[in-house]
Amino acid sequence: MAFNFLKFEKLTIVSYDKVEREDKVDEFVVMFNPESYSLSYENIYSRAQGINTSGRVANYAMSKPEKLNLKIILDGSGVSTFGLTNIIGRGHDDVYKQVQRFLEMTSYMDGKLHEPRFLTLKWGDLLFKCRLGSVTINYTLFNSSGIPLRAELDTSFFGDIEKSERLKKERKSSPDLTHYRIVGAHDRLPLMCEKIYGSPQYYVLVAKANNLDDFRNLKPGQEIYFPPIEK
Repeated sequence: MAFNFLKFEKLTIVSYDKVEREDKVDEFVVMFNPESYSLSYENIYSRAQGINTSGRVANYAMSKPEKLNLKIILDGSGVSTFGLTNIIGRGHDDVYKQVQRFLEMTSYMDGKLHEPRFLTLKWGDLLFKCRLGSVTINYTLFNSSGIPLRAELDTSFFGDIEKSERLKKERKSSPDLTHYRIVGAHDRLPLMCEKIYGSPQYYVLVAKANNLDDFRNLKPGQEIYFPPIEK
């Protein structure tokens, strides 16, 4: 039975013009899947220390977004595993064009956004919503005319998720923290305050913070800001 190598799942980078990532603008399918990738997580703690003290408590400040590093290889030499390059039609002068397409999709400013696009990396169990942090391009093989035949892209992507998803992930439930909630069809401000603060009595404070003239008629889909309070 013949095996179809074209059915291998490829690492794919999808770009969007909205943080919600609903309708894709473009996608980039890598030529060769990476041998590995790394994910980094970092917590930041305050370094302040009192005078005349021998130590300090590591006070938590924030968690930086996840960081993903991987190497993307583009090859236009025609010499690749099982001749796959020739099968899918990569030309000898295609590497530079592929690099430019990658940069246009991930790094260059989008005219509609006025910033680089939102991205999602997909491969197997990996589903990473992100933005491109940096890319270093190394051209390692050339033809007799100096045209690059091989490029190695050392890339770094930073986690980037929309606010509602981030708040859900952070699981912030303390009343002394800032909260945002999207109004549902049957939500009422006093009940929302009770869920967040433990008491409905703070609805006046929340209405004032959101400049609500009529807190009784909230609109579904409306975002409400719940400020931190001290009990």
